[in-house]
Amino acid sequence: MSGECVTVPDDRAFASFKAECLCEEGWSVTYSKSGITVWTQAPGEKSIHKIKCRMVSKDVSSETMYDVLHDIEYRRKWDTNVIETFDIGKLTVNADVGYYSWKCPNPLRNRDVITLRSWLPMGKDYIIMNYSVKHAKYPPKKDMVRAVSIQTGYMIQSQGPNHCTLTYLAQVDPRGSLPKWVVNKSSQFLAPKAMKKINKACVKYSEWKQRHNPGFKPWLYPEQTTLPSIPLSELSIQHAESLENIDESCLAEAQERERDSD
Repeated sequence: MSGECVTVPDDRAFASFKAECLCEEGWSVTYSKSGITVWTQAPGEKSIHKIKCRMVSKDVSSETMYDVLHDIEYRRKWDTNVIETFDIGKLTVNADVGYYSWKCPNPLRNRDVITLRSWLPMGKDYIIMNYSVKHAKYPPKKDMVRAVSIQTGYMIQSQGPNHCTLTYLAQVDPRGSLPKWVVNKSSQFLAPKAMKKINKACVKYSEWKQRHNPGFKPWLYPEQTTLPSIPLSELSIQHAESLENIDESCLAEAQERERDSD
């Protein structure tokens, strides 16, 4: 997102995001196995990390995938990396502002972000994307590193009644000089594992949703939202330069046992 003013993405922004998801020029494949492909781009001088993952899901509809990626209550159940996540307020019928913090591989410090998220259904295809903003009531925390999402999101493409492709694209400044093992681990282990976890969550979603407010889907029915409206004037662009930048490049990987079952 360019410029100083916070804006809600328009159709051109969604088209640009879709083109970036589909483009493979300038990307290097770092993982390709079992229907999951991961690409990365070497960070430039501004240390922006770019990663793209694509998963072919042969047992999940695009509609279910879209619901799962939106449903914040369900995310707290299946996303074992999440520390805390909540919605702050709504901007329009298809845009809101939220907080998300996640666990980083030991011994790195954990990260968090405040993002403006927007979404667009396109027939049976969908895009959900976000970028970092600042909100005065949610300043950086002492025990977290505030990361910056330049542009991050998902594109879901329907391939049939119960078959879809999910592309995840992240362009992030993690605010820190990361060790090489973290970058390698992210593209060759963490990203594929996260995609498998999303797929598993999708398969189980229908049964879970039946028991947890089945009709409540404010991302489909905006009139259901209980979020307070917040004006764009309360938000500003989150510039990486104004945030703490830490050097974790010399940290060695902690030998920890995988705690969460696959």
